[in-house]
Amino acid sequence: MPTIFSKIVAGEIPADIVYQDERVTAFKDIHPLAPVHILIIPNKEIATVDDVSPEDEATLGHLFVVAKEVARKLGIAESGYRLIINCKGDGGQEVFHMHMHLLGGKKLGSMLAKS
Repeated sequence: MPTIFSKIVAGEIPADIVYQDERVTAFKDIHPLAPVHILIIPNKEIATVDDVSPEDEATLGHLFVVAKEVARKLGIAESGYRLIINCKGDGGQEVFHMHMHLLGGKKLGSMLAKS
């Protein structure tokens, strides 16, 4: 069954897309955690980082190139930004279509809350 992200890639669900090509789609998160919060996904459905195969290597490298381009386009490259990829439940993954969070537009602070 296709994920919500696959449906966005296919144009079946609307999203505020900021970048799209044959391998990758980037769109605004509907629940932003920073002034800039973009999700960058491979168009191919890959459930988690644990499901990555050697054939995915070029596409996943492309995610980082796109992240850099989107950060520049949205004006946060100079001040800095954070990239996050969560994996499975304990890692905080909510949608099981691998995705990278691009966050910026303010000072983001510590990586993790102290427990």
